[in-house]
Formats: sequence, structure tokens, C-alpha cells
Amino acid sequence: MSNATFTPTPEDYLAQHQERLAWMPWLYASLKPELREEIRAWQAALQARLAALECITFGEDCFVAPDAHLFAEPKRPIVIGHRVTIASGVFLHGPLTLGDDVSLNARVSMDGGAAGITIGAGCRVATGVTIYAFDHGFAAGTPIAKQRTTSKGIRIEDDVWLGAGSGITDGVTLGRGAVVGMGAVVTRDVAPNTIVGGSPARVIGRRA
Repeated sequence: MSNATFTPTPEDYLAQHQERLAWMPWLYASLKPELREEIRAWQAALQARLAALECITFGEDCFVAPDAHLFAEPKRPIVIGHRVTIASGVFLHGPLTLGDDVSLNARVSMDGGAAGITIGAGCRVATGVTIYAFDHGFAAGTPIAKQRTTSKGIRIEDDVWLGAGSGITDGVTLGRGAVVGMGAVVTRDVAPNTIVGGSPARVIGRRA
């Protein structure tokens, strides 16, 4: 058994806090004041770099994990509202708009295709959710690699909760207050305050 010891430095503690926040960014809002200033400075530099390299705009007091992957060409912008949190391993490709107070947990994957994705205020997107606003053709007689793609766009209204591992396909609108169960695959519109689950997703309840 090793007798090695380790004495953390202030820099070690800061790095550990940064990693913790990257995987659990909901903790950002409850940071102690002395740590919050250091994290804000780190985030300001990180977000400024992203905004300089990609067509991304950030609202106030956002958090983005350093290993999140955000890509936005000139005609495929990403617009991020206030107090948005983006966790480790997230992949985002515009066009994409995130409303205020949206939370994207680890390994969420979104591609706006040509028509784009819009997510309303206060939405919660759990670990491993996939949202793709495009689709491949699969007509017989043509190899899959040569099929054309289409894009209708995806709209998710305010106060929606997407459970872990769920998927949203192109052309779908989720009404305000909808809930998507873990692992569900949503292939058609969901009415406001409706709970869906399964693959393909079906109505399983309503929010009271």
C-alpha cells in the first residue's frame, strides 16, 4: 500500500471545482461569492474565445464546460440566452437558439440542420438527449450514402423536460410544459403539458 501523500494547492482546488461544475453545471448558481468571481472570470475568457471563433452569442451569466463542442458557421448561428448552462461532452451545431435558463446536461447532442432548433425558456435537457433537425432519405435503389437530406426544424416551447437518453426527430414541436420520458423517441408533435414515453413516444399522462 502506497504511503504517498498529496497536499492540494489553491490552484488544485480551483481546477477540481471547474471539473465538478463542468459535469454538474447546475451548481454554478449556488457558488460561494469568493469562488464565483474566479469561475466567472474563467467563463468570461472561455466564452469570449468561442464567440470570436464561431458565430455564437452568449447572454449574461452563462456557464459552458471547457470540453463542450459548439460549432456555428456564419449561416448557422448559435444564440444563447441568459443563465444557460452547458455541461461536459455536449455537442451543438447551429442554427440553434436556446432561451433563458435552459440547462443542457452531459453529452447532449444537437444539430440544427438547415431549418434549425429553437428551445424555449426554462427547459431541462437531461444527459444523452439527441435532437437532430434533419433526416436522411432511404428510398430503395439508392445507397444510403447518396441519399438526400431534408430539414424541417424542431421547436421546443418553454418549460419542457426531456428525460435522459430521449431523442427528438426532425419536424417535431413540443408544446409548453411537455415532459418526455427517459429513452423515449419523439416522432410527432406533443401537446402542451403532455407526458410521453416509449419508442415511438406515446401519451402516457398529463401534468395536473
